[in-house]
Amino acid sequence: MKFTVENILDLVPEQGTLETKKLEKILKLTKKEQREQLNLAISALGKIGLIQEVQSGEISKFKHEGIIEARLRCSSKGYCFALREDDGDDIYIRDHNLNNAWNGDRVLVRINREGIRRRSPEGAVQCILERNSTTLVCMLEKTDDKIIANPLDERINAVINIEESNNNDSSIIQQAKIVEVKIDLYPVGQYPAKGHVVRPLTLDAGKNGDLDILLTKSNLNQEVNPPRSSLKTPSQKKRVDLTNQPSLLLRSWQGKDAPPLSAIYVEPQAAGVRLWLHAPAISERLTVRNSLDNWLREKGESHCLTDEWKPLLNKTLTKQSEFQVGEQNESVSLRVDISPTGNIEDWEFYLANVKPVALITPEMLTALSERKPKARTLPAILKPIKDHIDTVKTTIFAASLIKKREESIGLIQLELPIPKLEYLGDLNWQNPDTNNQEWILPIDETDPNSILSVFTREANRIWAKHLQDINLPGLVLESQPIDTNSINDVAKSAISLEIPLSLNDEGNPTAQELVNSFKDTNYKRVLQQQLTYCIHEPVLKQINCFADSVTNDSVSSILQSNNIVFNQQAPWVNASLHYSDLMNQQVITFLLNDGKSSPTTRSKSKISLAKMGIGKSISWNLFSSSIQHTINNLFTVSTCSKQNNLRRKAKNFKNELISFAQARTLESEIGKELEGTISGIQSYGFFVELPPSEAEGLVHVSSLADDWYEYRSRQNKLVGRKSRKTYQLGDIVKTRVLKVDLLRNQVDLELSTEDTPQKQLDNEKNNEAHQTIKE
Repeated sequence: MKFTVENILDLVPEQGTLETKKLEKILKLTKKEQREQLNLAISALGKIGLIQEVQSGEISKFKHEGIIEARLRCSSKGYCFALREDDGDDIYIRDHNLNNAWNGDRVLVRINREGIRRRSPEGAVQCILERNSTTLVCMLEKTDDKIIANPLDERINAVINIEESNNNDSSIIQQAKIVEVKIDLYPVGQYPAKGHVVRPLTLDAGKNGDLDILLTKSNLNQEVNPPRSSLKTPSQKKRVDLTNQPSLLLRSWQGKDAPPLSAIYVEPQAAGVRLWLHAPAISERLTVRNSLDNWLREKGESHCLTDEWKPLLNKTLTKQSEFQVGEQNESVSLRVDISPTGNIEDWEFYLANVKPVALITPEMLTALSERKPKARTLPAILKPIKDHIDTVKTTIFAASLIKKREESIGLIQLELPIPKLEYLGDLNWQNPDTNNQEWILPIDETDPNSILSVFTREANRIWAKHLQDINLPGLVLESQPIDTNSINDVAKSAISLEIPLSLNDEGNPTAQELVNSFKDTNYKRVLQQQLTYCIHEPVLKQINCFADSVTNDSVSSILQSNNIVFNQQAPWVNASLHYSDLMNQQVITFLLNDGKSSPTTRSKSKISLAKMGIGKSISWNLFSSSIQHTINNLFTVSTCSKQNNLRRKAKNFKNELISFAQARTLESEIGKELEGTISGIQSYGFFVELPPSEAEGLVHVSSLADDWYEYRSRQNKLVGRKSRKTYQLGDIVKTRVLKVDLLRNQVDLELSTEDTPQKQLDNEKNNEAHQTIKE
């Protein structure tokens, strides 16, 4: 099928009607079968009350109160919640109310029962907007009369009937254990899903085979070729010539097809530093909503495959926009003046031409950090940049200035880098936008991407402030406040480990206070990991739409005041990584190329629309109606949901790949004893983190045969009934690796027979001492 329910609802206007013939044309439905499918979908949407036929051949939306767009998240135990993106409470969905929706699907939910006290509201799935999975990794089960495919993802509580047909290779079905299954028909009513086997999958095909399985599992293995489309040539009319500026390319990634990144130049000033950030001018080369732009919108994200990339941009667009040392190219640039304390004193956006002078690599930064201050000789690897070493040092200094300000304002810094594994390739380096997460990593002065990430965050924050100042449409990243109850749970874990805590005026610790409390203890890592579970993942939200744009209540303007959250970002710098960045960059280029800098064409006084604090001077419409319409085409109703879903899928794929790499490192350790740290306690056992891969394995409570262990949630520990032996967060234990299940990312451990937690040994010594005193 060439369309989804989401496509139909997105194209039907909130006000007015749409001809079905026009809808067929927009969706490019040329075959009779496709048009019949569309009519069937429209009829079904009419029966559930989402669309109504106004007159013959014309349809309109029917607004319903209490129907909410959400994404399903299910557990392997059968619990399902609909996660909202409008800051509302998650909605609990019982099994009989799922209506054949699967984990990850985007759905419309009707609330049946409001939440009370701490209980979630309950609801039922009314309609499936978009399926998350079109193919599944499955295990085949053969019976006398049929073949069934069981998804390896235990969160999908369904079976797929494999029908004997020309689509299925009988030899594959007979021999393969793990297969890729294509869904031909999703379940409807009492009828189960149907599908066919695409190909066998194996764990014995090396790294490429591993990637193939993970891409298939994440539905990222189906590559759609880019459409033929000519690119625009960026206008030179309003560009600033910065080719004499010695800007630097900071780049850690070395994999094939790695996305192009920004260039940086920092120069000292009497009262601080002046930063120039130059992003490749990708947006100026595209036409909004043409075939190539729509293709990029559907892809949404770049994906790192360790030693190579699955890039967002096509090769032509990458080649034309990528910065190369010694070559002139167009940029979207930002100039920022930073005070000695790291405060932003002024900024301005430009369209510019730049010519980078040097490429800074991790090897260069490592040599620079190891070089003695008064050394007379220069390492060979630094000779290509000998004239720019002072600029590199100034750049690192400027990053540290901004970083200190981030910490003083309250951004949470956690020392939880990805484990350095050769298997991971480019994933070993920081992402230059810190993966848009709500906590930040310390600066690694040997990682160019780590330094670049500080400037990227600042540039994204600046655009968030600027688009609000002049009331422009855009996408901002926001997250919900950290729940007090979750913070208190981490505080209880810290207290049980006898870590003193400082409290705020309300008697509760803040996240930053917790980080400060345990940063110098041996439990720092495990408690920081606990804290990450409390921090909400930021999501994209749409703001400041023009009057004639298509919006709904859930994505209406949310930032009308000047009370700006410090870490609120409107990402635009990494347009080669995320389509959401590309959308915001489109608005910047429209502002600089087409924005009206005066009330009338006859006015002699003109202002810079891209300068800090200019909003108070603007009392006219910045764009013509045609430009407004073009920008509105960027921000449709489903824009945020679509891009949030793609960002989430990219993040999940990355996490799956890291977990797979960690499990691979433990395969060679099966049967061996390894020392690790207890990183989590549950009623069914405890998790142990094993260095250096930081892989987690489970010691099941049933393997603790020396006693009956009770789970004490308040102290976050397991306690033996007879021996009073305890296992709690942060204990160092010796374990033996029993089993590694790569497909399910499960590692089974057992305690070494010689092992006793270090804390338990200390307690036993203290007890012996007390007993001696009593005697």
